[in-house]
Amino acid sequence: MNNTNWKSTENLSMLADFYEFTMANGYLENNMGDKIAYFDMFFRSVPDDGGFAIMAGLEQLINYLQNLKFTDADIEYFKSKGIFGNKFLDYLRNFKFECDVWAIPEGTPIFPQEPLVIVRGPVIQAQLIETMVLLNINHQSLIATKANRIVRAAEGRAIMEFGSRRAQGPDGATLGARAAYIGGCVGTANTISDREFKVPALGTMAHSWVLMFPTEYDAFAAYARTYPEHCVLLVDTFNTLKSGVPNAIKVFDDILKPLGLRPAGIRLDSGDLAYLSKKARQLLDAAGYEDCPILASSSLDEFVIRDLIDQGAAIDSFGVGERLITAKSQPVFGGVYKLTSIEDKGQMINKIKVSENVGKITTPGFKQVYRFFDKDTNMALADLITLHDEEIDESKPYTIFHPVHTWKQKTLTNFYAKKLLVKIFDKGEKVYNCRNIEDIRDFTKIQVDTLWDEVTRFVKPCTYHVDLSKKLWDIKNELLIKHE
Repeated sequence: MNNTNWKSTENLSMLADFYEFTMANGYLENNMGDKIAYFDMFFRSVPDDGGFAIMAGLEQLINYLQNLKFTDADIEYFKSKGIFGNKFLDYLRNFKFECDVWAIPEGTPIFPQEPLVIVRGPVIQAQLIETMVLLNINHQSLIATKANRIVRAAEGRAIMEFGSRRAQGPDGATLGARAAYIGGCVGTANTISDREFKVPALGTMAHSWVLMFPTEYDAFAAYARTYPEHCVLLVDTFNTLKSGVPNAIKVFDDILKPLGLRPAGIRLDSGDLAYLSKKARQLLDAAGYEDCPILASSSLDEFVIRDLIDQGAAIDSFGVGERLITAKSQPVFGGVYKLTSIEDKGQMINKIKVSENVGKITTPGFKQVYRFFDKDTNMALADLITLHDEEIDESKPYTIFHPVHTWKQKTLTNFYAKKLLVKIFDKGEKVYNCRNIEDIRDFTKIQVDTLWDEVTRFVKPCTYHVDLSKKLWDIKNELLIKHE
């Protein structure tokens, strides 16, 4: 079920690299517009040298594909460029999306080289959507992956996404909040993400609230009277331990306690968070507010949070801003979109891009991705990229091998295998129902928990096996030899 209207009907057909249109025009002029082509979207490395990434952005890609059309204004623009033929302009005027699309569902752990999205259809259409396939999946997968790293570093403490004001524009903030929630955050400061995606909006006050009142106590008291059941006070405007926490305690005593209410928390936004949180905890406990949570923010990421926990910080939850919403440590996901096959007179002709950089050599063919799980533990064992019509016999042992260092082999037994790529569009018609965001978020956690600790650790994670089937490897190897 689609749970959002965020730009779901906006026509973004013109958001494409210009070469996609020049090639489309060229295909028509060379009578190739209807030739069936296959494209894979995949990525080459995990951000932050991590062990895995999180798939996100599929719902927005679906919305885009459902609204592909070209307006009279679009066609006039192309006409004004003076390089596009009338045949192309007429094609755009009568455009109807007719491709088949497969994708890995949102929330799934994903790994380099395996196709996340496969597009099959007339080459002119499959080429035109390249930018938006990459834009949607790259951005949200990047933020979901970063959020998941931060959530795991917090070891069960809640993470709130606080980065809207430093995101790269409205879409970066709003769709980034959606991706962060998929990655495991409990909510966002971005209000529109609550309205559109049901990502819980969270927030209390800024320092300006405190400065608007004659005294810090007056500011805290006014807030407590306004929001007695949701009273979280920002205690670091002047002096956290000498005034902020004592004034908060006094307000709790004077206003909340007579109402029979307990404070929702205090927030620290500057200073030595480990030291201040421990001292604040002592003051709160001594005043009888052992249940008052302490929230911390201020330029946090997974490494700072892990250090704070190691130092014994008395912090119950974290608000993470710019380093999450921009994935500041590595703000590019690096997904690419490559031609892998074409159909000619009913025959499949596989294509390969060859490079001296081994990581940039593509894998040809129309594919499927299987994930193997141990039957006893339900832990993920390996992924296998196969030809689309290959089936895995779960009743027999299956030997996988490294696609480059082929002597590295492993025989899997007592496993079950799950296909990861599911059909999204059939000849341009949507055949997939998007899950609501709560289900995607829950699915993410369940799936990440199937990965071994060696894969999920932050420093030098173990490389997860992503291998090619023998049939697919043979096709790739034959093409490599041919192009030597």
